[in-house]
Amino acid sequence: MELRHLEYFVAVAEERHFTRAADRLLVSQSALSASVRALERELGARLFLRNTRSVALTEAGRALLDEARRTLAGVRAARDAVAAVRGLLRGTLAIGTEQCIGGVDVSRLLARFHELHPGVEIRLRQAGSQPLAEEVAAGRLDLAFVALCGQPPPGGVSLMPLADEPMVLLCRPDHPLGARERVTWQDLGDRTFVDFAPDWGARTLSDRAFAEAGVRRQVALEVNDVHTLLGLIGHGLGIALVPEHITRKPDAGVLSAIPFAGAGAPRWTASVATPAPDRTAPAAQRFLTLLRS
Repeated sequence: MELRHLEYFVAVAEERHFTRAADRLLVSQSALSASVRALERELGARLFLRNTRSVALTEAGRALLDEARRTLAGVRAARDAVAAVRGLLRGTLAIGTEQCIGGVDVSRLLARFHELHPGVEIRLRQAGSQPLAEEVAAGRLDLAFVALCGQPPPGGVSLMPLADEPMVLLCRPDHPLGARERVTWQDLGDRTFVDFAPDWGARTLSDRAFAEAGVRRQVALEVNDVHTLLGLIGHGLGIALVPEHITRKPDAGVLSAIPFAGAGAPRWTASVATPAPDRTAPAAQRFLTLLRS
């Protein structure tokens, strides 16, 4: 089995289209199709269901995809390890992060890493914590800044905690709760909430905390960025539970940030998700060293 065949297969699987995959790989579509057919013959199974507009993975194709990604990630790590022995650091550092992760300045870290290792290509993906951790497990990301908040990470992924802080209530000062010094779970029942998408760490933590407290809540407005969440709260369209560091954003300065009474606040934890040590590429190892320092 040739590595090139696996690379072409993964590109088609991710693009769901032969022409787009060929453009991405800078090869002809005929060469790409021939490579996929050769791989199918070798494996004795169809990998794609094709039509005139797109392609879909067969059951055999889905089984192959994660293994192919892991194999290619292992090959890249091996090449980078040999280069590191020769005193070179090159290759790609693929990092994921949830938006506005607390406890670490991701932009500053990436800039410093690029300054120290200009031969390494940096790739950054922003998404919710759960899919990012799954991409680390699958070998598509070298590491990711996440807030899984008690959820077990996917197989083979470790978490290094970076920050821990309470969740607080954020609302307009003229909201019925806006003048409170403290809130309880009972205060929050049947209020209209703004919250992040379900794959964000803060949303998962809030959903679990409300369920454990036995309090019903309505998430009427669901967003995928912090600034929109703050804007909706500022216009009086809802309230939100947020990690404490979000209350220090400039847009949050006009809002009321109210802590929970006693020990009732759920705790939000930011971590860096990494694969098993034997699957951590040299560039990722250097980045983790920089992070620890």
